[in-house]
Amino acid sequence: MNGHVFVDETKERGFLVVAVVVLPSNLAAARRTIRSLILPGQRRIHFHKERDDRRRQIIDAIATLSTQAVIFDAKHHSNARAAREACLVELVEHSAKINAARLVLERDDSTFRADQRLLFEQVRRSGMPVTFRYEQLRAHEECLLAVPDALAWCWAKGGRWRNSIRRMINESRQV
Repeated sequence: MNGHVFVDETKERGFLVVAVVVLPSNLAAARRTIRSLILPGQRRIHFHKERDDRRRQIIDAIATLSTQAVIFDAKHHSNARAAREACLVELVEHSAKINAARLVLERDDSTFRADQRLLFEQVRRSGMPVTFRYEQLRAHEECLLAVPDALAWCWAKGGRWRNSIRRMINESRQV
């Protein structure tokens, strides 16, 4: 597949990670779509800070993208660290399974070093090709991180918000 996997998380109502796969041939169009939604004065889209009408606009735009999304739900883990580690292990396994070219996580300074160590070890164990890259970037450095951010928020919120994105989710896994 050689897709690029963009990842964000939410800790609201348990810990979950959303991974959105975009094929290389769709990257430019997807970035154009997301950049067109960034308002003057905004560096990036941060879904939880948007008004409901903007949220609907963003979700409608995301629905037009050619993406695949997987949710890794770790709500049954007893602590945040174990939940995060379980999600990252599953995320690397998923990336290997789909032969991803690149994995981009939204950078969290509080977990950066631990994530780097875990990702390095898991990528090595998975037998991923040497061309595989993983990065931890700030949301304003990669606009497509807005997609898993929005999907994670909607999924965690539940109700009408979850229903509004359900058709965009290819799979939900308990980890």
